Amino acid sequence: MYTVKDVEQMLFDWAPKDLAESWDNVGLLVGDPDATVQHILVSLDITEAVVAEAAERGADLIVSHHPVMNCTWHPVQTLRTDDRQGRILTGLITHRIAAICMHTNLDAADGGINDILAEKLGLSDLIPLNEQKIGRIGTLNCELPLVEFTHSVVKSLGCHGLRYTDCGKPVHRVAVGGGACSEFIPQAIAYGCDTFVTSDIKYHDFLDTTEINLIDAGHFPTEDLICAELVKRLSATFPAASVIKTTAHSSEVIQYCMKEN
Repeated sequence: MYTVKDVEQMLFDWAPKDLAESWDNVGLLVGDPDATVQHILVSLDITEAVVAEAAERGADLIVSHHPVMNCTWHPVQTLRTDDRQGRILTGLITHRIAAICMHTNLDAADGGINDILAEKLGLSDLIPLNEQKIGRIGTLNCELPLVEFTHSVVKSLGCHGLRYTDCGKPVHRVAVGGGACSEFIPQAIAYGCDTFVTSDIKYHDFLDTTEINLIDAGHFPTEDLICAELVKRLSATFPAASVIKTTAHSSEVIQYCMKEN
């Protein structure tokens, strides 16, 4: 018999809590640590649709990357059903579904989001991008023209599209940061990178940065790849449990309109 506490401990063994940023909220955020776990749903985010799917499937636990509560973008002050976050939390409690969230600790962990992202893009000889171990730096086997590399990023991450600026350098030494890591552009430049792949890059970062190619591949595509690894590791550690990835949450939550020729 597995418990929620067992799952949390396994995840902290992989991505220790002390790797999380001081402002972050990780671990078991909703539910009974001693509750039995037979069915686990994995998702990048816990949305209303994900909670509904978990309830329909009879899941005991949702494991997600982004925290469902008490983080800088979702401070919890009330628990009301006329509020989106309130409905999510109420849904979890009503259906007795626990929620474990592994965020910046999973960004920094060995084999976590940034290692997987870097390997997905064909990078090797990886080193951390900063002291917090958020982000990675690696090299391609051979130098590529920037446009060719952007096509590879789209294909590898399943992006609908991306934004980029060309500083005039081919791609060889690359920094990556899953999710919103544009604050680390100076570190990528200082390490001699010619290209930085991340997401949520601000307009003025694109405008003002001339020393490095910037590629914004989207928040979801640069992080959702951790879900497959979570499913793999949870399934291996808890073989008697059913572990699946959500079908209710995907990059389709953000729609793209492509310019016609």
